[in-house]
Amino acid sequence: MSDGRGLRGLVLLVVGTGLLVPILAGLAETAAAAFGHLPALGFDGWSLTAWQALAAEPGLTTSLRLTLVIGLGATALSVVLAMGAVAALAGRVPAARGMRALAPFLAVPHAAMAIGLAFLLAPSGWIARGLAPMMGWVLPPGLASVNDPWGLALILGLLVKEVPFLMLVTWSALGQIDAARQMAAGRALGYAPAAVWVKVLLPQLWPLVRLPVAVALAYALSVVDMAIILGPSNPPVLAVALTRWFFDPDPARILPAAAGALVQAGIVALGLALLCGAERLARWLGRRWVQAGGRRAFGPGLAAVLVGGLLTLAALALLALAVWSLAWRWSFPQLLPESWSLKFWLASGRWGAALGMTLWLAMASTALSVALAILWLEAEDRGQRTRARWAEALIYLPLILPQIAFLYGLNVVALRAGLSGHPGAVIWGQAIFVFPYVMIALTAPWRALDPRLTRAAAALGAGPWRRLVRVKLPVLLRPILTAAAIGVAVSVAQYLPTLFLGAGRVATLTTEAVTLSSSSDRRVVAVYASLQALVPFVAYALAALLPAWVHRNRRDLAGAVPA
Repeated sequence: MSDGRGLRGLVLLVVGTGLLVPILAGLAETAAAAFGHLPALGFDGWSLTAWQALAAEPGLTTSLRLTLVIGLGATALSVVLAMGAVAALAGRVPAARGMRALAPFLAVPHAAMAIGLAFLLAPSGWIARGLAPMMGWVLPPGLASVNDPWGLALILGLLVKEVPFLMLVTWSALGQIDAARQMAAGRALGYAPAAVWVKVLLPQLWPLVRLPVAVALAYALSVVDMAIILGPSNPPVLAVALTRWFFDPDPARILPAAAGALVQAGIVALGLALLCGAERLARWLGRRWVQAGGRRAFGPGLAAVLVGGLLTLAALALLALAVWSLAWRWSFPQLLPESWSLKFWLASGRWGAALGMTLWLAMASTALSVALAILWLEAEDRGQRTRARWAEALIYLPLILPQIAFLYGLNVVALRAGLSGHPGAVIWGQAIFVFPYVMIALTAPWRALDPRLTRAAAALGAGPWRRLVRVKLPVLLRPILTAAAIGVAVSVAQYLPTLFLGAGRVATLTTEAVTLSSSSDRRVVAVYASLQALVPFVAYALAALLPAWVHRNRRDLAGAVPA
């Protein structure tokens, strides 16, 4: 017991020092700059000058409106479509098969998906090329189909990424409430399947998916990389505007940017408060509807059709990346390139350094996160599964808090420590966001491990560390590698942590792809985005294949832990 408490305390100290302290320090530095205290630029006092400058920024009201409309609208649509699609497919498609089908779309980084969608939706994109013969277009139409002032392209991009994520967590939650038995009971009482879903299953599912929905909402309200590629440009959403101000050649722009970062945090807090209010309203309306006794509800078939369209669009976006990376000459309105070339793939001197840095950062931040997650869960086991709820809540803090709100301040801390612009600082910054996802992926399989395995090992004289190394880790190899693959995908997708803590000197596939996305040569952009999407796919493939190779000479361990 004492060993478990000591290990637990050590892990909490490491995670708190590496996770909570940097976030709080970053927020403090950002808040100080927002109230006029930035000694590095000669601002030693405290004032409201930054807020006055922020209020005077042209287009600020439009940026705020776009942020709220896009973030709230995309999340609301994602929840409705994800729930409706799972309701339509549950009982028809096995959950395991459905989750496997969604995995490729979850693995693709946001920036790569956004670039692929831009290749589809642009006036000279694949969709316009397909419509050209029917519409009689010989030149690209003058339509603002990407970077449109209403943010419709960005909403579509967020739907493509958020709907599969919410479907995955909903499908996973279904297994915890015995949905099949409750559906059968409801049907036996004469309720339509949709009515059983809304009246019986959804109230049980919502507490299990509330946190993932909050994470999706926080991301949609503060997204930067997808917003740069697909979103409105003049004015942009608030998070993009703040990023531009932070990196403006005039350092005085940091002050209104810091004030805006606090506003961005307030917007996310407002969004989460609206989510809680919507939940309370839905609960009140649901009770009245249940009391009315209706046994019919609108069918979820339309949601499944729309989700199918979104996934088809995502698949075409990935295909467009591959085609553009191999194209040599491709004039409008040709549907396929007129000539092909490997020139841009063979120019490894251009993208090789970014790929190498991406792999190094991903492996280092993921290895650190997986090691901490294993130690955390091992300490939990040795403490007889006594869990510090407040400590577990800290894990989700980086996923809820907008990155722009504390990354500037965190960069100031790194600058004072002499780490700004060093890959070590970027590894640290990425691990802040990789660790929560690794913990989420590994916690359920770890806690589901059959305790009789470790008891048998203990009865044979194996100590705690030997039981961990010789029993738990081999049996949990597949979940550990899956969690590591998720960590790699999260690391590859990190844009703002790399941009801020790398101080513009650490170039990865993501930072280069986002920077080049506004260039005129789509072939170069497609190579970077394809590589960015390929790295997580390779990680997931290794996570699937390595356990079978490692255990090739062992007996089946399938009954020890859920797949």
